[in-house]
Amino acid sequence: MKTDKIKGHLIDFGLGAVTGFINGIFGSGGGMVAVPLLTKKGMEQKQAHRNAVAVLLPVSAISAFLYVYKDIVSPLDALEYLPGGITGAVAGTLIISKISPKLLKGIFGGFMVYAGVRLLLR
Repeated sequence: MKTDKIKGHLIDFGLGAVTGFINGIFGSGGGMVAVPLLTKKGMEQKQAHRNAVAVLLPVSAISAFLYVYKDIVSPLDALEYLPGGITGAVAGTLIISKISPKLLKGIFGGFMVYAGVRLLLR
């Protein structure tokens, strides 16, 4: 029993590491990895989205700090996007409870396909 618990923690650590790595490279792209992994582990679709956000907030904050610290990014360049980003985050948080899991899955999948095609065609 204790071995299963340790194995579960190691798997969770690995999933977190992959999510953080992808997020650090692609800039919040970790959610594209986290949500499917969390649902595969048995988490309900909406709960997977909520947990992904809760995980990605500190991960993104650490990535942002490192980019600023290493002088790769200027905080002033990002500042103009914060009001819209905060507004969108509040709206998304309020709307997710009103969207069916099936529709949420479709929107998320559609966005992943759109993002993938857009990247390939650039």
